[in-house]
Amino acid sequence: MSIVLSVTIPVFIVIAIGYISVWRGFMNDQHIDGLWKFAQGFAIPCLLFKAIWQLDLGNDFNSPILPAYYSGSLVNFLLGYFGAKLIFKRSVQDSISIGFTAMFANAVLLGLAINGRAYGLENIPSAYAIIAIHAPFCYLIGITAMEIAKSEKLKIKELFLSVSKAIFKNSLMIGIGLGFLANLMELTLPSAASDALNLIVRAALPAALFGLGGVLARYNPKGDLRLIAYLCIISLIIHPLITLTISSTFFTLQPEVFYPAVITAAMAPGMNAFMFANMYGNAKQIAASTVLVGTIFSVFTVSVWLLILN
Repeated sequence: MSIVLSVTIPVFIVIAIGYISVWRGFMNDQHIDGLWKFAQGFAIPCLLFKAIWQLDLGNDFNSPILPAYYSGSLVNFLLGYFGAKLIFKRSVQDSISIGFTAMFANAVLLGLAINGRAYGLENIPSAYAIIAIHAPFCYLIGITAMEIAKSEKLKIKELFLSVSKAIFKNSLMIGIGLGFLANLMELTLPSAASDALNLIVRAALPAALFGLGGVLARYNPKGDLRLIAYLCIISLIIHPLITLTISSTFFTLQPEVFYPAVITAAMAPGMNAFMFANMYGNAKQIAASTVLVGTIFSVFTVSVWLLILN
């Protein structure tokens, strides 16, 4: 157990320091916004660019780990939607936003940090393959469902534009796209440029985790606490359980392939859940509260998942 905690606790300590620094006034929102812009808008895209650039696309994207992971994502969306609609009596549009919150795991900031400490960033190609299509998959489902709910007749052109705008304005997707391009072109960089890229990449996760803590300090857990607890159970337990079951039962996968995928599935909802809720103005407080509460409880649940896998 001590080995497992040595993997998870440092990650959450960095998040906690970021949270406390804002809570106690050592840093203000402007400081955090600048750090967040660097991490989310530049450093993390550089990390993803490098990772996708170095993937073996033929092997890593033909892996059954993708249907194993995204089956769980789809089930999470349906559980979130129907649970909110039928059990908690929320509106259709609120329920879609809540379903999106249940589906969108924090695969990049938390997922890469935990997997990197557990297995090494260079040893988790399955996690990078999941991340490469994570935003397109989730936004396609969420925006399609919301646009259907908002209008009697779905306009394909407007839907395509909405999905494209949500995806391609995302700096993470730009980094991933450039990584694919560099991979296909078999790009090589001069040693000085490669060393500079590595310097930025090494700063990415610490800056992002600290910034995540600072951003979370802005939110207080408000709203239906039963619904928040329900979403945390779906995100932290159900999704990784589905990924683990499908990976180990229906496919013959090596542990080094599906362990990082299970850990990715075990992450709390990411900030994109709040961004989606804010984009449509539905269930914003529930989304923000679930991100905060889920991140706190993932200290314990992720440790348990690592213990089970190892």
